[in-house]
Amino acid sequence: MPRLPARSSRSAEDVPATPSAKSTGATDSAQSAPRSSLFVGSTEKTFQVLHAFDGPARYMTLVDIAKAAGLDRSATQRLVHTLEALGYLFRVPDTRTYGLTTKVLQFSYNYIRANDLVEKAAPYLLDIFRRVGETTNLQELDGHEIVYIARFPGQHLVNIGIVVGARLPAMFTASGIAMLSRLPEARVREILANTSLEPMTPYTVTDEKKLLERVQTAARHGYAIVESETVMGDISVAAPITDHDGCAVAAINISVPTSRWTRERVEAELAPHVQVAATSISKSRLSTFRR
Repeated sequence: MPRLPARSSRSAEDVPATPSAKSTGATDSAQSAPRSSLFVGSTEKTFQVLHAFDGPARYMTLVDIAKAAGLDRSATQRLVHTLEALGYLFRVPDTRTYGLTTKVLQFSYNYIRANDLVEKAAPYLLDIFRRVGETTNLQELDGHEIVYIARFPGQHLVNIGIVVGARLPAMFTASGIAMLSRLPEARVREILANTSLEPMTPYTVTDEKKLLERVQTAARHGYAIVESETVMGDISVAAPITDHDGCAVAAINISVPTSRWTRERVEAELAPHVQVAATSISKSRLSTFRR
């Protein structure tokens, strides 16, 4: 049973009205751009409350939610009550904490069900999984991050904390580098500029020049490979899936543990698998749109 946070002795009236630093940055950025008269601010605030649960906390008090969402106490209380009434949040019995419900998953399900790329790529991921017995994934690029949209876990799973919907910095991952290698240089530099170059492990490459160089290397080789940069003990090799113009729309990767694989062996034995699969998927009639 998950461990719940301690009850707060503060009431809803004690919720701070000042937005958090993280939320303030996002809000200031959004407000700096002109907004259409059609924009609904209350809808934005609703999603700010839902995104308050993006962090590690599974359950949060109204105080915590308000701080993470950057909203005042009154707005937070009303929005949380509404989301609870609609079934997207629930109050943990005998506590002042709230959590997300399974109803939130409906959005993920609808996205994957309607995603032509997942449908076309799934047979190739399954084939690789059956051939090599290792974890195989499909990712898309969203801003400066990659998002896992399909996953076939192997018997020797290393990155057990990664599930469909998980996000990682594109610059630090094989799949991200593979996709960047098939994007215009200006877009690559934009993604680099928006990436926080804080190392995730002792082996994370954070030097901008080296990061750009390995994107260029991936463009020449047709695949990218990283070792222990986001997860210790993990080697990942990936190849880009492209549209009819040769621009990356996704990537397919194989993830293996360093306890049984070396970088050289991964390049020799697994890189061809992701390259063949990515090329085959790229040749299919994808209805995926660039974002």
